[in-house]
Amino acid sequence: MTEAATPLESALDVAALILILIGALLCLTAAIGLLRFRDVPSRLHAATKPQVLGLILVCLAIALSLRSWPVVAFLVPVVLIQLATAPLSAHMVGRQAYRNGTIDENGLYVDELAESHRTPPAAGG
Repeated sequence: MTEAATPLESALDVAALILILIGALLCLTAAIGLLRFRDVPSRLHAATKPQVLGLILVCLAIALSLRSWPVVAFLVPVVLIQLATAPLSAHMVGRQAYRNGTIDENGLYVDELAESHRTPPAAGG
């Protein structure tokens, strides 16, 4: 015989369902943005901001749904690693795109790398 769910458990399940839905929609918009945007900075924005927030919401929904401390202990490093690696990878991709010349330099408001772009890194000056 199964026990009836308490109102608190039902509310947590509904909250988990809503968080999963919002997180999945954010991840979907990130994927659509990667396909639809034309330039590298816009694609980097689409790849990092909504995707990371979507992952956080999905992990929060999993934690609310399963209500287990070992699950939370597993999800916290997943979120922390994602928060650490997404900006770093976006920075590296953006820097390489700048070096390759695939970024529209006329569209930049401030070009802090203009001086390093003129002088090759190993030229010594």
